[in-house]
Amino acid sequence: MAARVSGGENRLVSLPLSRIRVIMKSSPEVSSINQDALFLTAKATELFVQYLATYSYKHGRGKEKNALTYSDLSHTAEECETFQFLAEFYLLDILPKKILASKYLKMLEKEKRDGEVGEGDEDEEEDDEAVEDVRT
Repeated sequence: MAARVSGGENRLVSLPLSRIRVIMKSSPEVSSINQDALFLTAKATELFVQYLATYSYKHGRGKEKNALTYSDLSHTAEECETFQFLAEFYLLDILPKKILASKYLKMLEKEKRDGEVGEGDEDEEEDDEAVEDVRT
């Protein structure tokens, strides 16, 4: 098994194997990675991305403009049953919905304000628990 053909220019996979190895090793269940498994994971990922892009291009508005857009990918993830699992990962930012920077900044401010209020509440609860522990 070889990930590269002689010279390094004619690669069998486009994705960097070292990065894929790092991602795979980030899982606590993985102790070692076989070269064949690494290559096959890289190739499968590459084919998946190619299929997603091709499907999104053919079924999206990008075909009219001769371009693939983010909204085409997002629409595919939401509407196509095959790619529905990507839509479920919006919370994990795998394919996040596109929002304006101003909206994002407002969301951050709101989270910060909510976090500050929440932190104070937690401190009060911990103090109450400490008092209860001392009494018993």
